[in-house]
Amino acid sequence: MTQKFQEDGRVVPVTVVEAGPCTVVQVKNKEKDGYNAVQIGYATKNKAGINKPMAGHLKKLDNFRYLKEFKLEKTDNFERAKVFDVTSFAVGDNLKVTATSKGKGFQGVVKRHSFGGSPATHGHKDQHRMPGSIGATDAARVFKGTRMGGRMGTDTVTVKNLKLIEIDADQNLLYIKGAIPGHRNSLVTILADGDLTFIEKKKEEVKAEVNVNKEEKATDTKEELKKEEKVEEKSVKEEKPVATEKKEEAKKEEK
Repeated sequence: MTQKFQEDGRVVPVTVVEAGPCTVVQVKNKEKDGYNAVQIGYATKNKAGINKPMAGHLKKLDNFRYLKEFKLEKTDNFERAKVFDVTSFAVGDNLKVTATSKGKGFQGVVKRHSFGGSPATHGHKDQHRMPGSIGATDAARVFKGTRMGGRMGTDTVTVKNLKLIEIDADQNLLYIKGAIPGHRNSLVTILADGDLTFIEKKKEEVKAEVNVNKEEKATDTKEELKKEEKVEEKSVKEEKPVATEKKEEAKKEEK
């Protein structure tokens, strides 16, 4: 987290989030898959960390580290390999952010459920942060759902109505007002109203793709030429013994 100064001089605490660019990996529809959804990919990783089924799924795309599916009512505007980034947002948007909260391990009732604890005097030795009585006299057992110590954190948390303060399009950064669940470098999902605006690929990327295609075609033509040369060599080798047999017959006739 950091802070931003507004035009009127107010200081606003913000959380900096790197959002995108994200690529459409798969578009699902009701006819084929039974529901409408879009699968997007974010952040790349080493090719060695991808198995063959995933490599086939990501054919002609980057090796994405994260894949996330979103159910939508309509998927007409989405196509595979389309890219979108922070330009789809606008300053002042109300965002809904979902992430996994920080894991805190096993915690007691004071931290986990905000219990007040016991008094520090009048016979409460070593009982300051204890839960106190947990069972009913009549049932003689502990009821389900009783607030006690246990594992805390690592839950899916959604925070709504977070205001977007600033956008850094060059570095794909969003400055969101307030705190967001999760630790640093964790993955978050950001939802907002409105339509996505897809970006076109840069000329350099298009040129690189064209060069790669040319190299692939060149290698294919070289392999085809090598195959043709091998076939010609075989045919020549097959013709040689026939020629030697004819020469021997001609010599016999002369004798």
